[in-house]
Amino acid sequence: MFIRRLLAAALLAVAPFFAACDPDTRAASGASPAAAAPAGAPATDPAPADLVPDADGKVRLTDAEWRARLDPEAYRILRGSGTERPFSCPLWKITDEPGRYHCAGCGLALFDSAAKFDSGTGWPSFTRPLADDRVLERPDHSHGMVRVETLCARCDGHLGHVFPDGPPPTGQRYCINGVALRFRPASSP
Repeated sequence: MFIRRLLAAALLAVAPFFAACDPDTRAASGASPAAAAPAGAPATDPAPADLVPDADGKVRLTDAEWRARLDPEAYRILRGSGTERPFSCPLWKITDEPGRYHCAGCGLALFDSAAKFDSGTGWPSFTRPLADDRVLERPDHSHGMVRVETLCARCDGHLGHVFPDGPPPTGQRYCINGVALRFRPASSP
């Protein structure tokens, strides 16, 4: 716990170098968020109508297409493996509202609200993805650290990292950038 708080304090110290994850700022920029797949969708969540997955189910866009589709902060994080400032996105807060968290890039449902917990880090944290095939994991040796990066399984968008210091039942902490997610309440049509 001490190391997590120390890391959060260090990240706050460099916060001026990161863009804020302010939904009002993103809305003012004229960027439109990616549409989300319906809650309760099967493992083959349909992509938004304007995205056509390849035969293998992957969404592949050119860099220019991703830049046009995503607001600058979402592009920086999802396509550039960036990190938002801790406590900067409202999605880090715990609510009692049931629902699912979808990829902000392609709409794939990634996490269920029942797996969300307060890690004290300032980023949305989950004990597990919605299903094993939703989130890819790969080694990340950037910034002089050894970590496990998490990516959206459909569009390969950078989500965050997974750490082995989470609560039961999995002991995992999927530490995810809020700007990489869109929350869809279970009550949504």
